[in-house]
Amino acid sequence: MAEHTKCLIIGSGPAGYTAAIYASRAGLAPIMYQGPQPGGQLTITNDVENFPGYPEGIQGPVMMQDLEKQARRFGTDVRYGMVTSVDFSVSPKKVIVDDTQEILADAVIISTGASAKWLGLPSEQEFNGRGVSACAVCDGFFFRNQEVAIVGGGDTAAEEATYLANLCKKVHMIVRRDELRASQIMQKRVTSNPKIEMHWNSSTDEILGDDSGVTGVRIKNNVSGETTVLPVTGFFVAIGHKPNTDIFKGFLEMDEAGYIITEKGSSRTNIAGVFASGDAQDNIYRQAITAAGTGCMAALDAERWLAENELH
Repeated sequence: MAEHTKCLIIGSGPAGYTAAIYASRAGLAPIMYQGPQPGGQLTITNDVENFPGYPEGIQGPVMMQDLEKQARRFGTDVRYGMVTSVDFSVSPKKVIVDDTQEILADAVIISTGASAKWLGLPSEQEFNGRGVSACAVCDGFFFRNQEVAIVGGGDTAAEEATYLANLCKKVHMIVRRDELRASQIMQKRVTSNPKIEMHWNSSTDEILGDDSGVTGVRIKNNVSGETTVLPVTGFFVAIGHKPNTDIFKGFLEMDEAGYIITEKGSSRTNIAGVFASGDAQDNIYRQAITAAGTGCMAALDAERWLAENELH
């Protein structure tokens, strides 16, 4: 038996929970399915120090628990479960949860986020949050005046290496080829920075550490086969992100990387009544605070759309 709701939120995290807070306070009685990682990427982030309102910082999982409690307080029906397929060609929109439960939603807010791409090393996950990070802007501050490494060769890696160089004593940039894929201006910025040491034709062999966290990284030269240990306390992975948007392909307009395209200055997608927020549509900032902001936008846009179409 299909269940009907005025507002369905797909995914949690700062975007989804903020959308839920605004939607529930607007009387939309939203249903939220949290997805495979309730709370999103911040649940694997130890310390969050750049979200306003927490002068002493806060642990990522605690912050997500607080946001969930706030959403529940105003009446959001928060549920475990993962949306496995959608049909946005009909109205109300049809959404299938865990391949079994059918939900019919007048408005849908997408906040499925994006996942960092990892190298696939066991040690990478072992030290994730203890020296290994996929976000220099989020975690670079913890490594100020220390020696760190970053792997990647595109614009994101170049930008993050430059950012880290402003904070850290030295930045080792590990590039698997003999050139960067980054734009010319970013290449020049990186290679001319005296605090950034380039390691060309190199791959990460192993991340080294102990109970205190990362103590070094062993890299291998792809040409000579020679291995070198870099004495770093931080290891940043900057090889890209993958938006969690595959189930929406064929319905929503996306860029070549799979990020959902929204109308400028809004959360509206190419399908009326479907709104996108957070990292699923943001390939630039990818911060908790910007995700929360777009979650607010999505809820307000959904509320207005429902009212305009007399579905409130």
